[in-house]
Amino acid sequence: MRALLILILFLSLLSCATKKDSKKLLLPEEIKFLTEEIYVVINNEKKLLSKKEMVFTKNGRVKYSKTVDSLGNLLQETEKKLWFVVESYPDREPYYCKTRWKPKQRERISCYTKKQYKENESIYHYNKNRTIAKIVDNFTTFHTQHFYYANKELIKIITVDKNDKLIDEVLISCLAKDPKGTCLKETRVSTKTNYEEEILMTPTYN
Repeated sequence: MRALLILILFLSLLSCATKKDSKKLLLPEEIKFLTEEIYVVINNEKKLLSKKEMVFTKNGRVKYSKTVDSLGNLLQETEKKLWFVVESYPDREPYYCKTRWKPKQRERISCYTKKQYKENESIYHYNKNRTIAKIVDNFTTFHTQHFYYANKELIKIITVDKNDKLIDEVLISCLAKDPKGTCLKETRVSTKTNYEEEILMTPTYN
């Protein structure tokens, strides 16, 4: 009985420590389902790149997701387990991603193959309101992404290398919101390359 109570307490603390996906994505806590369509914009014409469907748990974490390309071919599936997230791909073996809570509003997210080969690792730094402050790639590119907000909206992402040299700066604008504050239409434009994307989101709430 005592062991069960300790386990329940540990799971509760773990749940409180890890950050909710809904907070990271600036979504209301009552989010149930979200469809995200990403388009590339060239000469004012849009072309679908990918479509992602996400199913959320009641506490705001992604329980399952599926991403397909413009032809409907599977790119990635994710499924949340008790201790990790499984990322499945059509052309390579799955990744098993573990999140470890670190002090000072940080999380270490590490992904491994079943043979225990590490494939990637990132350190997520959070603001006090649980939005992402920056993401530090700790394994592959070693780039750091800095996130900037205004009026509770993400407005800019700056990517730098390990020597703080600018890689890219992306300006983000929300063009339409629903009554709950979810951004339904967003544009992202690179100041270095002029590459432009438009993101359309369709939410369903509890």
